[in-house]
Amino acid sequence: MDVYSFKDLSLAIDHPVAGPFSAAGELGFGQLTVAMTTELSTLATAADGNVMITAAAGRSGHVAIEAQQTSDLHSYLLGWLNAVTTARDNGDVSNWATMTVSARNVTTGRTHVLTGVCPSKFPDYPYGSQGQNVTWTLMAGDVSNA
Repeated sequence: MDVYSFKDLSLAIDHPVAGPFSAAGELGFGQLTVAMTTELSTLATAADGNVMITAAAGRSGHVAIEAQQTSDLHSYLLGWLNAVTTARDNGDVSNWATMTVSARNVTTGRTHVLTGVCPSKFPDYPYGSQGQNVTWTLMAGDVSNA
C-alpha cells in the first residue's frame, strides 16, 4: 500500500541574494505543482501524409507554489522578487535565474530539483474578507525528476 502525506513534503529554496529558505508541508503553503514545459517530440506531416518525428532535448518547466498571503514563504519570495527586479532595473541581471528549488516527499521518495529558476511575474494578490493563498509561478531552465 502506498501512502501520500503533504506533511512529508520538504521544500528547499536557495538564491545567492535572498539566501536559503526551507519549509515542510502545510507550513504556510497549500500546494506545490511541478510542470514540464519542453515538448519532447514534434511531428511534421507532409502533403502526402508522411510523418517526420523529431526528438527534442530539454527539461525546462515551472513550479507553482501556493502560499498563504501572511506566510514566511510568501514574504521570502516577495523579498527575492523585489531584489532581482530592482537589480534588473539597475542593469544587473546576473542573479535573475540563479535560484534553485528542491521538493522532496520523504514518504514516496519523489524528488524534483529545479535550477535556473527565474520569476514569471508578480503573483496576483487577493483581497477578501478572509485570508487567501497567493500562487507564485517560477520558471526553470532545468527540472529533474527522481
